[in-house]
Amino acid sequence: MNEVQATTGHRAASPRWAPNRPRMDERFRRDVLSGLSRVHPAIPSIWFYDANGSRLFQRIMDLPGYYPTRVETSILERCATAIVGSLGQGPSAVVDLGAGDGAKTRLLLSAARARDPVVAYSPVDVSRAALRAASARMRATWTGLEIRAVHADYVEGLRRAVAESSRGPLLALLLGSNIGNLEWGEALDLLRELRASLRAGDHLLVGFDLMKDVAVLKNAYDDPEGLTAAFNLNLLARINRELDGDFDVDAFGHRATFDPDRPAMESWLVARRDQVAHLSGHRFPFRAGDAIHTEISWKYTAGQITELARDAGFDEVDRYHDEHHWFADALWRAGPERAR
Repeated sequence: MNEVQATTGHRAASPRWAPNRPRMDERFRRDVLSGLSRVHPAIPSIWFYDANGSRLFQRIMDLPGYYPTRVETSILERCATAIVGSLGQGPSAVVDLGAGDGAKTRLLLSAARARDPVVAYSPVDVSRAALRAASARMRATWTGLEIRAVHADYVEGLRRAVAESSRGPLLALLLGSNIGNLEWGEALDLLRELRASLRAGDHLLVGFDLMKDVAVLKNAYDDPEGLTAAFNLNLLARINRELDGDFDVDAFGHRATFDPDRPAMESWLVARRDQVAHLSGHRFPFRAGDAIHTEISWKYTAGQITELARDAGFDEVDRYHDEHHWFADALWRAGPERAR
């Protein structure tokens, strides 16, 4: 596979946790226009998840080669009771940042309800479709469960969920290695903002995809079934539909590459031919081979996880692994000495 040119020096534009948070449709337009105007075009991966993107990602998670969901689920099946046990006694609240369909969260909610039946659940997502799906599944499982869905980014969603919570210890979830979609400095800033929204004694469970054989990584991010390609290309279809763009979706292809220096997998939309796309009065020319960066997915080392916890102001309670040590769920606590 040929590597995409100009892969160095990239920094994702307008992360989902940016302090200035206009309406989602305005943010989408702003992020796309500013991202395509860059010397090395880039669109934040948060915008993958419209209704069709969410459906495609659900299918990707079921693929044999897409290991992250499978191995993290195995961790939570085995360790959910130990994880929620760190919350102590009494009612609790679970805040799911980037809720998706809530499948893995159900394992933690079940363990939390076994510990104490009074549990409040707050799914947080920028996709209304994902929020509806997660809420419906939880309501179908536990008819009396208190659910407060929050349509927002991570930081705003957690802040609102904490402010509205009348329960006492809170467990925030950042599963699926979503943290890996941010560059190092952005990830650290996000974790610091999440820490600032939590109360002393609250916990954060963060999923980290660990470094492993590159062949395993490439199979997960460029599946032979073509679902990841469809997921990536759906971003252009969404731009056309919601922002009145005229991208020729068939004139772009999906490419996945590995950067050993971070280390990380990256996704790109690569022009198959010379072309010009129009959007909101702007003109964006592409030559054959030009690429739009759409996703980064860090593959962490154990030392990097320790460094992030320390520098973000958390105490690490425990770290849970699958049998192959392909993935880790790190449980962090906001200690009294760091309370706001």
